[in-house]
Amino acid sequence: MLLTPEQAAALLQVRPSWLRRKAAARAIPCRYLGKHLRFTHADLTAIAEQSAAGTTGDPRTRGHRVP
Repeated sequence: MLLTPEQAAALLQVRPSWLRRKAAARAIPCRYLGKHLRFTHADLTAIAEQSAAGTTGDPRTRGHRVP
């Protein structure tokens, strides 16, 4: 089953704009059907795992770009 950014965001408890921005940067797994962004349940699992792994990093750099 393919989910819209809004549906995926609700399940991941993030904003749809965050998913769209990360997908456009190819920073998270996703699918495009033509110009329409969609997510599979496997994509959501991978995004959640990436997010969990990212929280173990240096808290001083979280949310900030590192030069």
